[in-house]
Amino acid sequence: MKLHVIHTGNFKLDGGAMFGVIPKVIWNTFCPADDKNLCNWAMRCLLVEDGDRKILIDTGIGNKQSEKFFGYYYLNSNNSIASSLNNAGISPEDITDVLLTHLHFDHVGGAVTKMADGTLIPTFPRATYHVTETQWNHACNPNAREKASFLPENFLPLQDCKVLNFVQHGDCLTPNFKIRSVNGHTMGMITPEISYNGKTVIYCADLVPSSAHIPVHYTMGYDIEPLVVMKEKEKLYAEMDEENTAYFFEHDLETECARLARNDRGQMVAAERGNIADLLF
Repeated sequence: MKLHVIHTGNFKLDGGAMFGVIPKVIWNTFCPADDKNLCNWAMRCLLVEDGDRKILIDTGIGNKQSEKFFGYYYLNSNNSIASSLNNAGISPEDITDVLLTHLHFDHVGGAVTKMADGTLIPTFPRATYHVTETQWNHACNPNAREKASFLPENFLPLQDCKVLNFVQHGDCLTPNFKIRSVNGHTMGMITPEISYNGKTVIYCADLVPSSAHIPVHYTMGYDIEPLVVMKEKEKLYAEMDEENTAYFFEHDLETECARLARNDRGQMVAAERGNIADLLF
């Protein structure tokens, strides 16, 4: 098995929205905001090569939205999904599977490409795209709070092109790649569990978007059910072996991965930080 970190660029989001009820005087000390109260965040994906399968987890924000849309998010860095895959020696045609943790635009935007004539086609022509049916139905019939995060052009073409597959909690794409489904941030989000040389990688998606969100009570204003998020985090932490589990953060600008432990107050904290290779060898 090989693991490749795929950087798709950075974007900015309101710090208060990212930390919910946590006061700015606290979160600003470790995630400083600019003069517009915006913090910079990564859109970090992961490519898993397992046997003859090449599984890409999430696809970043993509490039097909309008200049006005992107203007809200201050895209920065020179990374893109295409350049990062190329750096890993992988072409879009090589990808066999795309696992979409959920269908918010910053996770699924790169899944579909807009051609010069306006046609929308899957970016990865030979891939099967996996998502939970719960999340699919939720995205197709969104509540008013989440509606702006679900852009139909990012995912409906996958169904039209018949490349969509529904998975559920407990399914395995390979013997080393297990589906974990959680609720709270949105409905039916996937936090994949990857077995690697006797250790485990949890791709946290937006359950724990950054190392700053490791404490159970650090939830986002974007979470539709923050109390459910807290329960899901506690459950995940309780089920994982602390010594042999690396948590992979999709949105943390600085910290790619961390190993966790409980402090003297029983709270989960980062015990070791580093890139994914550091924590798996």
